[in-house]
Amino acid sequence: MQTGLVTFRLSSRPARVLGLALALLLAACDSTPDAAKPDGPHPALWEITDSAGAVEGWLFGTIHALPDGAKWQSPRLTETLGDADMLVVEVADLGNGEDLSKLFEQMAFDRREGPVIERIDPALRGEFEELLVKAKVRRSYFDPMESWAAALALAQVAQTNKAENGADRVLLAAFDQREVVELEGARAQLAIFDTLPQTEQRDLLNAVIEEAREYGDKGDTLANAWLGGDTDLLIELTRRGILADPELAQVLLYDRNRSWAAQIENLLSASERPLIAVGAGHLLGERGLPALLESRGYTVSRLE
Repeated sequence: MQTGLVTFRLSSRPARVLGLALALLLAACDSTPDAAKPDGPHPALWEITDSAGAVEGWLFGTIHALPDGAKWQSPRLTETLGDADMLVVEVADLGNGEDLSKLFEQMAFDRREGPVIERIDPALRGEFEELLVKAKVRRSYFDPMESWAAALALAQVAQTNKAENGADRVLLAAFDQREVVELEGARAQLAIFDTLPQTEQRDLLNAVIEEAREYGDKGDTLANAWLGGDTDLLIELTRRGILADPELAQVLLYDRNRSWAAQIENLLSASERPLIAVGAGHLLGERGLPALLESRGYTVSRLE
């Protein structure tokens, strides 16, 4: 999952507004103020080398929402941005909000599930009502949405940090004249949520609502852990809540990591050296991308 979601104000046009907001959820691609931070600690950066010790590429875990004033770009990362031949991301083209809105509308409203309140655990309905007040919409606003779409929308309502401060936009801006390769694309990424079994979609919806009460403190803790390169704390934080559900973790994290590792191995076999920049949660633990690439014969060493 993304490590951060954007807060936004809902309107009477759910498909268009949510689609546009989802663009911010997945990544951001406009210019951003200088995020340089000369002194450490810094977010974790890894180097990938082959059996002969030659550098084949780099791995960098991103966070998609940060508080105002966050500084994180290290001199070593800046050097890596200059050395890399291409940028590899989850979703490359998020500049066209209108197309993404249409895509979201196609996928989020094609199955009717009944009133959203009936899909929410009775013990969490108080938190849901609080989110409705924060979103400034009626309860019926979410009724036409599939459970996964309502979950993403409510997660954005609960979020306190800002997508416009996310690391993604800095990296995409740095590669505006170089090749950018996507591992999934917007349609495939949305399809992961859209094809979840109904029981798992409702688990996702309820997990988001349950986490809402912690979003402010957890968001700050997560951002600080990422900024400081504290991967042990990141593992702990990103395995709570939604990803504490084994089925959701398998679909949203581990299956995608396995697919991405195969694609990345193919890219590493070419002459170009990529910087692979994906959500930080995908780089952690024994089933994270560094471990999966090492199992394929590469050496993955943390630079900072």
